[in-house]
Amino acid sequence: MNTAMAETATLKNHPVVSKDRWLAQRKALLAREKELTHLRDQIARERRALPWTRVEKNYVFDAPEGRRALADLFDGRRQLLVQHFMLGPDWEQGCPSCSFMADHIEGMRLHLAHRDTALLVVSRAPLAEIERFRQRMGWQFKWVSAHDSDFNYDYAVSFKPQEWAEGKGEVFYNYSVRPFPAQEAPGISVFYKDDAGEIFHTYSTYERGVEVMMGTYNLVDLTPKGRDEHNPLYPMDWVRHHDRYEPEPVAKPQASGGGCCHAQG
Repeated sequence: MNTAMAETATLKNHPVVSKDRWLAQRKALLAREKELTHLRDQIARERRALPWTRVEKNYVFDAPEGRRALADLFDGRRQLLVQHFMLGPDWEQGCPSCSFMADHIEGMRLHLAHRDTALLVVSRAPLAEIERFRQRMGWQFKWVSAHDSDFNYDYAVSFKPQEWAEGKGEVFYNYSVRPFPAQEAPGISVFYKDDAGEIFHTYSTYERGVEVMMGTYNLVDLTPKGRDEHNPLYPMDWVRHHDRYEPEPVAKPQASGGGCCHAQG
């Protein structure tokens, strides 16, 4: 029996108990959830305590308003969150999973701004290609091109073709050398600018670490079906660009036991 069939069988035959028994088990789970919350808080403290590295290069990006240095992209704030979005040169469209991440940005931007934090999306595609895709998706957030910059290479989310080929698809990603199927990868990086204008790299996360931007996952994790992903090599194969999903299915009428309201005319 495959995973999908096993999960379907579990849903159909799921235990149903009295309210008292449900409450007892829910309280036991709550204790575990609190452990996770406290652990998450502790890890966040350890993350903030990490040492920083000074950004030595003068990275310059193509933005809709012209060429902009990294320092200009903080928008007057001290902290900058960067989504490394997989949209390489000559790509027809952005990565669906990165688009899934970006779909969550609009609701967060204002709140981040009030926490002294700017949010920026960066890709290696030329700005014209970024703008074409951004308009298609209807996004309003700031998105710049690192096309002529080492930025993506230095933060280990883009891999030069020769290096990728020589390594036979193995690259330095997520802090280790490992196989990666493409020359662009997802990630999130964090920067801080001090009063003197110096910029520091404080943190980067990759692979499943980028799920911090995927609020949808937090909600589906609460449901009986969970993420409902069954492809071990590419669990997010269900994700589509938000303008490429099939129409939502129309709910079918519930079966009726009959009666005058349902009688055929």
